[in-house]
Amino acid sequence: MLAAPATSLRSVRGLRVPGPRKEHAPGPRTGYWRRLLPLLAALACVTRLPSFRLPLWNPDEGYLAVQARILADGGELYETVVDRKPPLVPWLYAGAFALFGDSSLLPLKVLAVAAQLLTAALLASLARHRWGDTAGRTAGVLYLLVSIGLNPEDAQAATFEVFMLPCTAAAMWCADRRRWGAAGAAVACAFLAKQTGGAVLLPVLWLLWRGGTTRHGTARLAAGLCGPVLAAALLTSPSGFLFWTVTGSGAYASFTGSELHVLGRGLVNAAILAAACAGLAPPVVRVLRIARTGAGELWLWLASSVAAVLLGFHFFGHYYLQLMPPLALLGTAALQILPRERTVRALVTSGCVCAVFLAWGLTAPRPELAHATRLAETVRAHTAPDARVLFWGIHPETYWLADRPPASRFLTAGLLTNYSGGRNGPQVGEKYAIDGAWPTFREEWRRRPPTLVIDDSRGKPYAPTRVPSLRRALAVGYEPVLWVEGAVVYARVGGETR
Repeated sequence: MLAAPATSLRSVRGLRVPGPRKEHAPGPRTGYWRRLLPLLAALACVTRLPSFRLPLWNPDEGYLAVQARILADGGELYETVVDRKPPLVPWLYAGAFALFGDSSLLPLKVLAVAAQLLTAALLASLARHRWGDTAGRTAGVLYLLVSIGLNPEDAQAATFEVFMLPCTAAAMWCADRRRWGAAGAAVACAFLAKQTGGAVLLPVLWLLWRGGTTRHGTARLAAGLCGPVLAAALLTSPSGFLFWTVTGSGAYASFTGSELHVLGRGLVNAAILAAACAGLAPPVVRVLRIARTGAGELWLWLASSVAAVLLGFHFFGHYYLQLMPPLALLGTAALQILPRERTVRALVTSGCVCAVFLAWGLTAPRPELAHATRLAETVRAHTAPDARVLFWGIHPETYWLADRPPASRFLTAGLLTNYSGGRNGPQVGEKYAIDGAWPTFREEWRRRPPTLVIDDSRGKPYAPTRVPSLRRALAVGYEPVLWVEGAVVYARVGGETR
């Protein structure tokens, strides 16, 4: 169980310092959640408001939308469509499309609001169980205020990390209450949303060890963890699941190539997150200098999340979302020791910073979305609805916007060239592709050549001139017919377009 600081306090050097340690009991439950949940729900809706402004925010949403359409048409994950991610979020998209249609991501945006609300409620419950009613409200509100503290395309997209976060919070909530089987299942769901979600296993194991129920607790935790993962592997393809989620991303998870570019991105995103946490950071730093919070498992949760962000050496902004739940709880822990006026100051500061990020999200331009939309309109105007096309680029959302099936299971050029995460150094090219990708791609092309090929490389290192197999295929069977904002549209010689 999470260790609880004392409820009797005395003032020392401006701090509220715990007296003799005893188990904390939350206040009366009558009306607490009835009052708190509407507040958290309203705040979740407000902070996610920018997500409804655009059809989609980043290529991950587009990738998931295309995957969901392929699955709805009878496709198989890791066979007819592939990605380096586990299956939970693609299945979530496919389920939403089955219920509400596949022409809009609105249902997924609503589910993202619900995911953030659930995360905030779980954090509030954790804090309340440990420090009391006021701390519960503080943790839930602080989390939602900092939850949009990144570039809008990272914070507002309904993608893997957003749906992973309630699973990580649920894992800690269950471990706090020694429900080890449920904690293992929550860790498994976090992993199945995104591999790095499994990092929450470390603080869960710490709590298991501290709880003194190692033998039976470990068995229940292992059963809860392994069951969902094995089920997901069997429901897809065990070998494909293992390859695409664990063993097949060696070149992607490499720091070699564009080191300065990637490091700069990491530092910029870290600075943005630090600005978003302006209300949390001063209390935590002050408490670190003067007192102990008794929150070792929270620090371990943060440390494991930091390691997860660093894993892969890409430092995308949305990776940093994983840091926000432990940061919110650590901030709440620090505020329990500091004078009460510091809580008000932290909330006001976080609210002001949140307003800045909210304004950014409501006004931020998305030029790449406009470009993808124009390409999609061009393809729709020149192809039949069932025509297979190939967008040679890193914006899979164009398939979804064009409403045309992809000619390959590889939805981006990154899987075939290792141009991933903006890597533009020496490790980009055909020989750095996913193992076995090019023989499969060439066979797909031979069996069902695309009606149109849209080269959207626009001078990037994965341009056809630097990819021999694609260059040869275009040379013998295609001719350029259109140019759209730097993208070149190739039509099949003798093929039918309209």
